Amino acid sequence: MEQYQFSQGKNLRCGYTTGSCATAAAKAAAVMLLKGERVETVRIDTPKGIILNLEPLEIEQNENYVSCAIQKDSGDDPDDTNGILVYTKVERIEEPGVELCGGLGVGRVTKPGLACKVGEPAINPTPRKMITNEVTSVMKECNYTGGLRVTISMPAGVEIAKKTFNPRLGIVGGLSVLGTSGIVEPMSEKALIETMYVEINAQKAKGNKNLLVFFGNYGEDFTRDVLKLDLSDSVTCSNFVGELLDYAVFCGFESLLLIGHSGKLIKLAQGVMNTHSKYADCRTELLAMQAMFHGASVETGKEIYKCLTTDEVTKILQREGIFDEVMAEVTAKIDFYMQHRVHGKIKTAALMFSNVYGVLGKTVDADELIKIHQIKGE
Repeated sequence: MEQYQFSQGKNLRCGYTTGSCATAAAKAAAVMLLKGERVETVRIDTPKGIILNLEPLEIEQNENYVSCAIQKDSGDDPDDTNGILVYTKVERIEEPGVELCGGLGVGRVTKPGLACKVGEPAINPTPRKMITNEVTSVMKECNYTGGLRVTISMPAGVEIAKKTFNPRLGIVGGLSVLGTSGIVEPMSEKALIETMYVEINAQKAKGNKNLLVFFGNYGEDFTRDVLKLDLSDSVTCSNFVGELLDYAVFCGFESLLLIGHSGKLIKLAQGVMNTHSKYADCRTELLAMQAMFHGASVETGKEIYKCLTTDEVTKILQREGIFDEVMAEVTAKIDFYMQHRVHGKIKTAALMFSNVYGVLGKTVDADELIKIHQIKGE
């Protein structure tokens, strides 16, 4: 893939996700099955807006089904999945539509609270949509009115998954098919921090004094689609909240509003300033403790502690009637640690949200800073 991200004085090459690999393999196999012709290169669209042209490998083609693979390319920051083959087998079925299945090396969900339902293959929502859309477009192009079964396999995923958090999360037998944008952007910490600095410098250069910040795509989407705020003054911080706050002070900004999903933002309530899971994961510990401080039983605390996601915890807190009290305490702690980091030199605020429950909590100055970023005329 020849897509680059400039950082640290050099171009870092991007890659593509397992979701994009599965999508490309599925489209290629569908074309070969329904048209009966060999595919040398397959083109797919990604949510990022980047078009990929990928080469199907290990093609197996007959009248009943077609199977092929796409090799994963993680770019200049390779992870454990770099170079693995993502296979897709496409076969005709009588039931109209696209039936998506998981094969060898694709994990199966065994616990509630994840993006996929219990019992389903761990193929996340964005890749599911990508695969379904591309295969459906081929079916329409070929005037095919029957159905297709699409089975995704990653044989190398059986062993690789043992090195990940998947077993702890309740995903057994393999990896998840991932990707919210379809593209793997270089993920070295220095590169990401430098990129964040460049974004902040650009905001400073245009005279902006009030930063709007997201961890990534989820926060940006929620802010645009739900909060309806102006994104022109925004930057992305990835996991690097500490560096973000330090640099905002250094650059002389007057305020900073951080909008983030509860899964990341809640870590700030324990003073964790790098939200990557490899450094710390104090989410359920904090929430279990706060729940018991506000009257929950020890058994409820244990139930919260065992939760896989903050959405699960939210459901329990609402059930126990202590959600508002716990969120007030959590957001107060987030406020404290953000102000402690900036030594009171700029005004900071945070808004925590969930894609399921919407806005969960806000720090004391959040509403004031939200008004600054409202779209003019609204």
